[in-house]
Amino acid sequence: MAQDHAVALEDLTAGLKPGARLIGIDLGTKTVGLALSDPGRRIATPLETIRRTKFTADAQALIAICAKHAVGGLVIGLPLNMDGSEGPRVQSTRAFVRNLAPLTALPIAFWDERLSTAAVTRTLIEADASRARRADVVDKLAAAFILQGALDRLNRPARGWATEED
Repeated sequence: MAQDHAVALEDLTAGLKPGARLIGIDLGTKTVGLALSDPGRRIATPLETIRRTKFTADAQALIAICAKHAVGGLVIGLPLNMDGSEGPRVQSTRAFVRNLAPLTALPIAFWDERLSTAAVTRTLIEADASRARRADVVDKLAAAFILQGALDRLNRPARGWATEED
């Protein structure tokens, strides 16, 4: 693994068994939102939210959930600044991964999560979800947004496929 214990997204699925799921992670200061892929690794579904306590307890909960759902790899949102620079939240996320990596053999990849929570919150507001309901689901929905972006990238057709933009 690289110095920050993460693999490139394109390498994440290289050694996975068929049917192994991916888990998406939206790491917040108070909660960890989780989303799960289907066994075909095409669709992300919100799973649950872990209320953060201490790193060891958070890591144990995450690892137990991964084992329960036959997860083969993790996609963790990297909260880059809008200009692409790395701030304190990125440093915190990288530290979490650095500490988690020795506790699991599962490969971990980062995915740029800029605007994921904002996009999910906007959608919930447009759906007229109450503030309490938004608070209840925003983290796991943000994790699904992160994971779906990564799944879409992983499932993108090989080069040579024409799009309307071409």
